[in-house]
Amino acid sequence: MKKAVLLLLAVYATVQVFAQTSNLVFYSQGGEKFFVILNGIRQNEKAETNVKVTGLPQPYYKTKIIFEEKALGELDKTLNFNPGTETVFNIMKNNKGEYVCRWQSEVPLAQAPPPAPGQNVMVYTQTAPVGNITYTEQTTTTVTTGTPGVSTNVNVGVPGISMNVNINDPYMMPGATTTTTYQTTTTTTSSSNNYSTNNYPPQNNAPALSPGRKHRQDDCWMGSTNSSEFDGIKKSISSNGFDETRLSQAKSIVQKKCLTSNQVKAVCELFGFEDTMLDFAKFAYDWVYDQENYYVVNDVFGFESSKTELNNYINGY
Repeated sequence: MKKAVLLLLAVYATVQVFAQTSNLVFYSQGGEKFFVILNGIRQNEKAETNVKVTGLPQPYYKTKIIFEEKALGELDKTLNFNPGTETVFNIMKNNKGEYVCRWQSEVPLAQAPPPAPGQNVMVYTQTAPVGNITYTEQTTTTVTTGTPGVSTNVNVGVPGISMNVNINDPYMMPGATTTTTYQTTTTTTSSSNNYSTNNYPPQNNAPALSPGRKHRQDDCWMGSTNSSEFDGIKKSISSNGFDETRLSQAKSIVQKKCLTSNQVKAVCELFGFEDTMLDFAKFAYDWVYDQENYYVVNDVFGFESSKTELNNYINGY
């Protein structure tokens, strides 16, 4: 009876974790207007400076930020966050003057503040709003005005040579002025509702990148998670009483952090059941920082069948 109750509690805890939805808030520090694309689907109909998306069922999304002013370009990033939270991201310029999307804060949904005045709030949708994205572009026109320029005729008379020189240059005449005017125009794109930002299409016949490989390429350029931070990760996972809860948290963490194969092995050792270890080892393979060293994870298993199953999974990946 005791085992049955524990099992029911574990299942309930797992269901609660995955049943939670989350909110994302994006705002531009400089007041630039933008569109939010999540997993290839545009969320806001009009460009805004502050966008809040609610009811997100997944813990990570491939995100594209498209600025209304076309010259500012676009941002591509995989955003990871904890279930049941409201996470705020700041769209700003870094020290190099480049636009980036930076994590700012995270609170449980129960503590999330009410919408700010003028904030565009929408429920997450997998059907993009009707209509196309409109860009604004600034064109420059330079006009030279003023009185006619200098007009000079020079006649040279030399035996056997006849030459006539005429000069007419508006910039040589005092009072000539140059006027620069600016004009903002609006351009409508022909395809804006759906973007294949989460499909990672192959280029030059190269194989497509999965979300995990794309995560490592985009977010792990500074290297793997350091030992001090990883010690905190292990303590956090170990604080959960059930394998199922530990597994859920571990999967969420491996998608956000840049764990090495040895660190994945250490996380596996935190589980009490080999089936849970195997479940996590399969999941983490796509997200690990050094996939080429993943053979070390086999050492954690006590049964040859588990090693064989993991190897077969990797070989067929």
